[in-house]
Amino acid sequence: MQSKKIVVLGTGGTIAGTAVNPSSNIDYTAANLGISQLVGGIAGLGNTVTEQVAQIDSKDMSFGVWTSLVSRVQHHLSQNDVQGVVISHGTDTLEETAYFLQAVLSPAKPVVLTCGMRPASALAPDGPQNLRDAATVARHAGAHGVLVVCAGDVHSALDVQKVHTYKLNAFSSGDAGVTAVVEEHCLRIFKKWPETQHRLAQAAIKNIAILNAVHTWPKVEIVMSYAGVDGSLVDALLAVGVRGLVVAGTGNGTVHQALQGALLKAQSQGVQVVRSTRCTQGRVLPRLDDCIASSNGLSPVKARIEMMLQLMGLAL
Repeated sequence: MQSKKIVVLGTGGTIAGTAVNPSSNIDYTAANLGISQLVGGIAGLGNTVTEQVAQIDSKDMSFGVWTSLVSRVQHHLSQNDVQGVVISHGTDTLEETAYFLQAVLSPAKPVVLTCGMRPASALAPDGPQNLRDAATVARHAGAHGVLVVCAGDVHSALDVQKVHTYKLNAFSSGDAGVTAVVEEHCLRIFKKWPETQHRLAQAAIKNIAILNAVHTWPKVEIVMSYAGVDGSLVDALLAVGVRGLVVAGTGNGTVHQALQGALLKAQSQGVQVVRSTRCTQGRVLPRLDDCIASSNGLSPVKARIEMMLQLMGLAL
């Protein structure tokens, strides 16, 4: 009996990039190769099918691509002969796409994003091994939720963050730690898989319908607290109709008094405001005197995504 298939969706990124000089790992053009080209040259993936959803450098990720991607992921997950979905993605916004998919879908099957820190044309590209590892995770019995695989580490979409500009192991899950590691086509698991919505199967379908019906996503922006900052940026954003603000605070989400004054003004005018931290480790712990809510452990970019989805009325 043939095993269930893995669907591999391509979105471009460095993993699909090429350079004129194979010895260069940074002077390349992203998203030159299609997903069928990438997967076709990798042995040992088993029963797989490919689909090209987008072909972009992930720094240019858009809401439109997210909507198309989540629709295609849900379509394939709903097929009985599909065990899981692997997504080939650029590293720059991978953590944002992963969180978006987890928030909208909370899938009961594995959705595994993977990437490459080196282009496909490199002398020693890392993309092929990452794709093999991602397929291993997608085929693992009991795996579910949105996961990220890079350099042998398996991260939860809730915790993963890109923390290095160049190293092959560019991602970290911070204090939470990795979910598992891939060792010679096997998984060593350290903690539970991300939560799923087994009893809320229709929630994802409803969420996707809302996304497809929305032509303009609510304007939510990120501002940062730093020495000497004032409230002028917040005032400018209010003038153009911002509906939500995430502040990347210092330390435990602390905010410069001048910036906080502007944020409280925005909050009084009905703009949603939450505090995250610009620190890459740890989370904001609430205090009794807080006048701006914390992001419940989400990084600034993930807190922004959650706020947009909430403003659109999605079930999270």
